[in-house]
Amino acid sequence: MTTFGERLKELRKERNLSQKALAKQVAINFTYLSKIENERLDFAQFPSEELICKLALALAADEDELLILARKVPPKIKERVLARPDAFRILADLDDSTLNSLIVQVGGKQSSKQRSGGQG
Repeated sequence: MTTFGERLKELRKERNLSQKALAKQVAINFTYLSKIENERLDFAQFPSEELICKLALALAADEDELLILARKVPPKIKERVLARPDAFRILADLDDSTLNSLIVQVGGKQSSKQRSGGQG
């Protein structure tokens, strides 16, 4: 599985941005960006949701993808979980096969990992 730092570096390189250029766009020090990309952070130094959203915007990337890779829950998902904890308790107990079938039934799209039978 790709890490948050690896994906960030990949996106930055796809857009031909240096660490210094991206860091300047989101108002952080490029050495901090280097630590993020190379997974050399202590938990206390891990980027905030606000910074992750700024990075997503600067890189024209999917905000939810970056938040999830950073092991943070996107606000839209968090709101739904808090509004309907009963439904999410049920979903959390489903095995992957049942959950995949349910996603297909409601018209969602499975990730390639889900289609191949991986955890997800």
